Amino acid sequence: MVCTGNVCRSPYIERRLAAELGETVDVTSAGTRALVGSPIEPGSGKLLGELGISADDFEARQLTADMVSQADVVLTATRQHRGAVVKLAPQGLLRTFALADFADLVDLLPGGTARPGFLDEPDDSTVTRVVRAALRQRGKTQPRTDQQAEIVDPIGQSAAVFAEMGRQIEQVLPPVVRALRG
Repeated sequence: MVCTGNVCRSPYIERRLAAELGETVDVTSAGTRALVGSPIEPGSGKLLGELGISADDFEARQLTADMVSQADVVLTATRQHRGAVVKLAPQGLLRTFALADFADLVDLLPGGTARPGFLDEPDDSTVTRVVRAALRQRGKTQPRTDQQAEIVDPIGQSAAVFAEMGRQIEQVLPPVVRALRG
């Protein structure tokens, strides 16, 4: 999961996905201009706490090309972040999506998850199969506008903006969780 500072959006999504997916999928986050070593912003931490999820041990990390290379999928808070990821690590092009766009694509999957496809290898991870299946859904739905695909950045803002961030994320997470659970 990628955002700018890795202190608001991406750690919130990281912890939410990790809580939903358990140990079946390794979920991490980083920032394109991370506030390296910083804890999660209190507004995001409070929202997670209300869900019974701790972020006490969180520390912001800078995104690297190696992180992108090792990831089965890279989800970003905005399309601009997607562009930054692909610029940093072009090999991640077909595995990098804005979170809202990925949610729309996987929501189109029959049964909400990836069925084995002819390009899949027997040892492919569920995430790899879901990414391939999501790519096959492109063009089958009206894409969101850039603004609709963006998760608002609440850093330095009021509790209301953090709440809006949480609402936007919670709105798009269900199809992603369903698909990644396999």
